Amino acid sequence: PIGGVGVEGNLFEDGDRWFSFVGQFNIPPRHGMTIGELAKFYQNVDDKYRCDLEVIPVHGWTRELWWDDTDLPWVPPSPNMPTLATATVYPGMCLIEATAASEGRGTTIPFEIYGAPRVDPFKLAEQLNAIGLAGIRFRPQYFQPTFQKHGGTVCGGVQLHVTDRNALQSYRAGLWATKIIHDLWPDFRWRSEAYEYEPPDERHALEQLVGTLQLREILTKGADLEAWIGSWDLSEFERARADVLMYS
Repeated sequence: PIGGVGVEGNLFEDGDRWFSFVGQFNIPPRHGMTIGELAKFYQNVDDKYRCDLEVIPVHGWTRELWWDDTDLPWVPPSPNMPTLATATVYPGMCLIEATAASEGRGTTIPFEIYGAPRVDPFKLAEQLNAIGLAGIRFRPQYFQPTFQKHGGTVCGGVQLHVTDRNALQSYRAGLWATKIIHDLWPDFRWRSEAYEYEPPDERHALEQLVGTLQLREILTKGADLEAWIGSWDLSEFERARADVLMYS
């Protein structure tokens, strides 16, 4: 739904350790493939998925098209994915699920808003905007979730306003959103409950989502997040991806 061009993110540092229900293959968070292309990719990279596979191509779709370019009705794939705008920021903002901060569930715009009690929304917005992320601005916002994290409690946070969705690196934005609230929220803590069927003492939500211990270490030690982002190497993945692309 957010196009088939954007590819962004890191690969798992140890697939055997971090593979889980939410990360069953070593691909970046933004892989830029259709469901049919993913099926072809899976059977190419893992023998146990080899099968007599036929993918029937659709007519009229090209890689640069977003969902609203197709004139097809939006059908929410999840109760918390109500609009295309949600999907646009989700590849990065889902990282907030690994924290005790609210990712906006219990509001009308989940993942487009996030925060927590005792967070100064103006400081949060100021620090996020100071990074200069392309295609997005952050607006100070108080909100009160009706359920789930901090339900019934006023949270200080920000609302994400996408100004150029083609320029936006949504995974990078989510990494920074996680880092800044980690640094600003005096009560910051990681999610303690099980996440997607995995016991937290075996696979914590953060490592399930990012497939590496490096992000946690960067946040706890105050290391350079952009240096890690700049170290990502997707060349091998890009070569494997190129073999299965069906659309121009």
